[in-house]
Amino acid sequence: MKVLRTAFLLTALTLVLIVVGDAFGGPNGMKIALGFAVLLNAIAYFFSDKIALMSSGAKPVSREQLPRLYEVMERLAAKANLPVPKLYLVPEAAPNAFATGRNPRHASVAVTQGLLQLMNDDELEGVIAHELSHVRNYDILISSIAATLAGAITYAARMGYWANIFGYGGGRDNERQGGGLSAILMIILAPIAAMMLQLGISRQREYAADESGAQMVGQQFGLISALQKLGAYNQRIPSNIPQTTSALCIVKPMFGGGSVWSSLFSTHPPLEDRIAALREMTISRAG
Repeated sequence: MKVLRTAFLLTALTLVLIVVGDAFGGPNGMKIALGFAVLLNAIAYFFSDKIALMSSGAKPVSREQLPRLYEVMERLAAKANLPVPKLYLVPEAAPNAFATGRNPRHASVAVTQGLLQLMNDDELEGVIAHELSHVRNYDILISSIAATLAGAITYAARMGYWANIFGYGGGRDNERQGGGLSAILMIILAPIAAMMLQLGISRQREYAADESGAQMVGQQFGLISALQKLGAYNQRIPSNIPQTTSALCIVKPMFGGGSVWSSLFSTHPPLEDRIAALREMTISRAG
């Protein structure tokens, strides 16, 4: 069901791109916007792992340095039939973890010092299984596709807006565009719609990683307990993980006071909803 929801949201993003591209620039405008977005996101796709690790201050760790982390990772990676990702430690007290990398063979998992100190073995196993699920589910690739489509919609709307102002509208019927209110509404509403769809995809991938991580472990209670701890401690301990990397984290770090708007535009579902979904799960022993 969650895979179908993600596919639906990606399809919706594609349809928005088609509508915006056709309205402002016709097929050519849409192609230019998509090409520009593909180029920028291809660069991000291949280098985002290095950027995320560097910006968060993550340092590579060996098995000798963190045998407990390696033992959990190697056991779960073997169970999931995945290569063991490169492991990193983020030297900060706020508990968190994130996975990055364009595919399972180029994956990295980073955990904070606070996570290792606060989590018991079952909780750590739940967190690592969640991150490995992101790797196995190719969530970085899915997020890159969503970002490409959302970026293309934004570029198409901007290009079309300026084309209308200077009289270069490329749509099939310039009179239809009106050049005024409709163009202004399009440039405002189209990027917002694209962003909301992109955030919806991100939230669905978090639910999916929770579910498949629990299936990987064979029970959901370690991850439930871990999410409860992560929610409690991240409310009290400030994080140094940058906002650009926070979308990758198992829970979004707290950078300030929460609000209705921050929840609406969050890359993560509410923790209470994630925990409720896990409680309702029936674990398949075959998983």
